[in-house]
Amino acid sequence: MQPRNMSMSGVVDLAAVKAAGEAKAKAEQARAESARQGGPAAVPASSLVFDVDEAGFESDVLQRSAEVPVVIDFWAEWCEPCKQLGPLLERLAQEYNGRFVLAKVDVDANQMLMQQFGIQGIPAVFAVVAGQALPLFQGAAPESQIRQTLDQLIQVGEERFGLTGIVVDPDAAPGAAAQEPAPVPAGPYDALLEAAAQALDANDFAGAVQAYKNVLSDEPANSEAKLGLAQAELLARVQKADPQQVRKDAAENPADVPAQLAAADLDLVGGHVEDAFGRLVETVRRTFGDDRDRVRVRLLELFEVIGPDDPRVGAARTALARVLF
Repeated sequence: MQPRNMSMSGVVDLAAVKAAGEAKAKAEQARAESARQGGPAAVPASSLVFDVDEAGFESDVLQRSAEVPVVIDFWAEWCEPCKQLGPLLERLAQEYNGRFVLAKVDVDANQMLMQQFGIQGIPAVFAVVAGQALPLFQGAAPESQIRQTLDQLIQVGEERFGLTGIVVDPDAAPGAAAQEPAPVPAGPYDALLEAAAQALDANDFAGAVQAYKNVLSDEPANSEAKLGLAQAELLARVQKADPQQVRKDAAENPADVPAQLAAADLDLVGGHVEDAFGRLVETVRRTFGDDRDRVRVRLLELFEVIGPDDPRVGAARTALARVLF
């Protein structure tokens, strides 16, 4: 069970790379605010299962995943296996009592979500944890297998993201979960970060890079700015690249550092994360001096794009350490 970028089709386009980072940053912010207020408030049991559409996906799924794993059931009225799986998942959501919540997506009414997750058939079940998507299973599955998968999901949420679930109050009124959360106090760099996000939306990558650098010059540990800077620089590099020429140059010149760097960028935005990391680790192994350091720094930048919690980053860090030491 491995987290993926929120573009689930196997191809991470430029917008998807940016959207995934924004979702993760919002999840981290919501989690920090929840901790500051002493943890999430109790919710009624009726809020453990809910319908979600494209318009509400960010708030109902991505942001909620900062507190609790969100299991997504993709279904349709005409799907007979869905009619058996759906009630089972709903019953388990109640039984697990806040350790996960269940979002139900009608694929007939939400074709874009179905495409974004790369779903080929239903029923299909995914999860989102701290803004990151994980495929669970497709098709009908026995209850014992589903329970085992859910237990693994909850363990991932606890160990990698610190999610302990939500508190359920069986006596709470259904409307209690709809209360507006307390506003998050504005931080000293919110205006700069917002300007950077707007620059990314406008494909002004140079402006976004500068805005993120302005934040990091005063606060080098700002995680949102570090992530944003890595994404903006990546998007700027690949924006005008000719994929065929880049891959041709890399294949014909394995010792050419710029060629390998450019190919690794394309690997990453194409969804081939392990290939991108492996290419750069191998380039570090065969280079020395300034060239080696240049490749090492680029690899660290790509780690920022994917996120330190992704197991592929951990594996690549280990491989990098082997070739360096």
